[in-house]
Amino acid sequence: MKSGLITLVGRSNVGKSTLLNTIIGTKISAVTDKPQTTRNVIHGVLNHALGQAVFVDTPGIFREHHNHLSSQLTESVHEALKQIDVVIYVADPTKPMGPEERSILSTVRKLTMPKIMVINKSDLSTKEKEFLDDYKALSEDFLATFELSAIKNRHIQPLIEKVFELLPDGEPYYPPDQLTNIDKNFWIAEIIREKIFLALRKEVPYSTHVEIESVDEKPDITVIKAMVYTYDKKYKEMIIGKGGRAIKEIGIAARKELEQAANKKVFLELEVETDKHWMERI
Repeated sequence: MKSGLITLVGRSNVGKSTLLNTIIGTKISAVTDKPQTTRNVIHGVLNHALGQAVFVDTPGIFREHHNHLSSQLTESVHEALKQIDVVIYVADPTKPMGPEERSILSTVRKLTMPKIMVINKSDLSTKEKEFLDDYKALSEDFLATFELSAIKNRHIQPLIEKVFELLPDGEPYYPPDQLTNIDKNFWIAEIIREKIFLALRKEVPYSTHVEIESVDEKPDITVIKAMVYTYDKKYKEMIIGKGGRAIKEIGIAARKELEQAANKKVFLELEVETDKHWMERI
């Protein structure tokens, strides 16, 4: 049997979390069109006839560390690259190569384990993929290059087959019924945080953190209490919205997804607090 760790790397917002969710076949990692959505190193476990592949989703790599969070995210990526069997470098052909991309490539080129390049967003038109040829020109640095669509679940299988071809023989890392390393509370918090990002669009930001205070599983309903932290009073007001409208919309969107996943009624209570030091706790 084959088994091993495969790290997904790339700059922020190229589709690493979407690719992870598509490969595993269920939503594990929060997905938005905003950078810094992923803040933790998340494992997605794929059990296959050939063995077990553990895909490691990482935060985007940041060339400049503007704050404690950015610095911490970049450090977590470098940690995730240790003791890895295969690296998948994910690129977005709609974005030009800049200093950030070249910095990531420099890091990837120094790695000695097998490397695969994934050029995401193959579902887009040729006109939209303006920089496709620039990324295809990098193919010689990788053992294989795949053009695929993570969001449309297109051409994923050839990538999975190549990964298992490159993995060493070994024992599984996780039991066959476990799909991720994150616990239920963390996953609930991720869903809520995703809905905050989506609801507030360009307004807010990365100033938010969600902590689950309690989950009460009753026979016919799950009661969840969660606290949303932000470091500035103006962001708190924005998250709550006029007359509580924004936080209500966030709660409704999160509750719908949680109910769908659990196939059960959910009561979700959200509160918002200001805490200038929340970044230091994660």
